[in-house]
Amino acid sequence: MSREVALYSILGFWLFYVIIVTTRAAVMDFPSQSEMAARRAVVTVFGIVVTWVVYLLLKRVDHRPLGTRIATAFVAALPAAAAIAAFNYYIFNVYDQASLFDEVGHAMNTETSMMKEIAELAIQRYFFLIAWAAIYLAISYAGEVRAAERRAAAFQQAAQAAELRSLRYQVNPHFLFNTLNSLSSLVMTDRKADAEAMIMNLSTFYRTSLSGDPLDDVPLEEEVRLQRLYLDIERVRFPDRLRVEIDIPESLQRACVPGLILQPLVENALKYGVARARTAVTIAITAREDKDRMVLSVIDDGPGGDGGHGAGIGLANVRDRLATRFGDRATLDAEARPEGGFAAVLKLPVVKNGC
Repeated sequence: MSREVALYSILGFWLFYVIIVTTRAAVMDFPSQSEMAARRAVVTVFGIVVTWVVYLLLKRVDHRPLGTRIATAFVAALPAAAAIAAFNYYIFNVYDQASLFDEVGHAMNTETSMMKEIAELAIQRYFFLIAWAAIYLAISYAGEVRAAERRAAAFQQAAQAAELRSLRYQVNPHFLFNTLNSLSSLVMTDRKADAEAMIMNLSTFYRTSLSGDPLDDVPLEEEVRLQRLYLDIERVRFPDRLRVEIDIPESLQRACVPGLILQPLVENALKYGVARARTAVTIAITAREDKDRMVLSVIDDGPGGDGGHGAGIGLANVRDRLATRFGDRATLDAEARPEGGFAAVLKLPVVKNGC
């Protein structure tokens, strides 16, 4: 709890005390109301100072277990209550009695009655101070809980950001190895133009895929352009087997999607569809709008069926990224097609601004 909040809570408690006691004195028509009010103000100021000292003691054990703080409050309130009770007795019963009790002919109490009255006042003030201490500890503990929740939220956000970056950068390393092997073959067969084009495509692919912030969305047209680069590179390995069809309507070209969200799906289609085929295989990347959702599909007609498409980390990668980015508002459905091949269908909110 901050010093300001502690001070306001102490002032509020003692103001409540003054209001209750003053109201009681007025209702019971005690004599010398103005004189009693002045002395009550002095006692109140003294009580505020003593309560502040109790606060300073509690502040010193703020980082201790809650049980320790409660015990400290119970112990610290004892001498504080006794001090307030003794001061209250002095102000009302000892100091200048004539000006306060001349109307009722008050006489000096005996020592026994004095101690009894101080003890009764101390018990009352003790419970008063314990009530304030309970409020203080509750507010302080609630503040610690809120701070812990904020730290946990910050840690969770950092963890999600790290997870997104990790997932974003999980581009299949086999792709690079295969590409370098293909590039080596082009060089060895003196296909310099093809090798140069492949190097440029590879450079553009990695520069684009690794330079952006992994937490940012990208326009769908940019994501599709990146996948086209990827497929152009892979076409060198499968010149007679890989065919590509892309159908993205103009209305969705600028729609925002997580960067590289299609990469694992296209990799799966190549690995389980094209690489295992002996005839030409078509990989189709399509998009359509269904009410307020965008439906993105990566479909191949290869012979792989479900033979491994859904078992690797690629689809789990996509699902994790969708869950982190959109929660339950986005889904990925992946299954073998009855007519052959495999279909991976993304459904996510249509976001056309902010990327």
